[in-house]
Amino acid sequence: MRAIILDRAASPILRVRDVPDPTPGPHEALVRINAAALNFGEVSHAFGTQGNHLRQIPDGTVMGNDAAGVVIEAAADGSGPAAGATVVTLGIGGAWAELRAVSTDFLAEAPAGTDFGVLSTLPVAGLSALHGLARLGPILGKRVLVTGASGGVGTFALQLARLAGAEVVASTSNPDAHGDTLRRLGASEIVATPAEVTRPVHGVLDQVGGGQLVDAFRRLAPHGTLVAIGHSSGQGETFDFGDLFGDEGRHDRAIVTFFLGDLRGLGPDLRWLAARVAAGELDPQIGWRGDWSRAEEAYTALLNRRITGKAVLDIN
Repeated sequence: MRAIILDRAASPILRVRDVPDPTPGPHEALVRINAAALNFGEVSHAFGTQGNHLRQIPDGTVMGNDAAGVVIEAAADGSGPAAGATVVTLGIGGAWAELRAVSTDFLAEAPAGTDFGVLSTLPVAGLSALHGLARLGPILGKRVLVTGASGGVGTFALQLARLAGAEVVASTSNPDAHGDTLRRLGASEIVATPAEVTRPVHGVLDQVGGGQLVDAFRRLAPHGTLVAIGHSSGQGETFDFGDLFGDEGRHDRAIVTFFLGDLRGLGPDLRWLAARVAAGELDPQIGWRGDWSRAEEAYTALLNRRITGKAVLDIN
């Protein structure tokens, strides 16, 4: 099969190459991939722009976490969808390829006829937004701040928070360029940085890290929670003395982290998200889409932050 692999001796370092077909295990389905989505984090990690604190990806790795396609061989243990089913899949690597062997714990059947490109946007971004919001608790009538709101996780988070009845504040580095889109997706207030938020918020979903995370934490109301999901700034967090005090209306605030790869039972959540996009209730905000022969364009656009929402590769 062909796949996009990491090869630091090549230019660009992510290239389509012939590699052996995957061999599925008993609990894995073999999926023919029709479309795959790119995430800023995985691309920046591969190109080394996230710093050397991350585990280095070995050369020859088949890249990609998010993909959608059709099951061509059902799991031997009887779990998961039958051959011929349209599915959306999640994994650590292996997505940017013609074939993927994936655990049935990390795939979900989607309504037949749903655009594969739309489905491919869901796993990392959609699940991160869904599980991040879940960690805020009930948000009906509450104020929720989403930083990095024009990115893949951010655009899903705006829509899901709106569906849950929250008043949503969107933080984006370029409000003039993204404001209309973010309002359409559910934002009632748009700021350039969390420091501009004037009224307390009950919850924060942060995709940026660094100083923005610190400023967002300072805006939390008592009993508020900040969920740190992304770290696109590549910067550490430095809190001033007093930031973590609990007096003067700062009682019982929390910072929470989680890792999708350590969660189990994600299939039902993926199936729920797939049904929402199939019904037109969620807009995946595909900001770039093209054949995977043009993948270098997508990498460049992502790294230069020229894409609102998701980038999708059609795999032919």
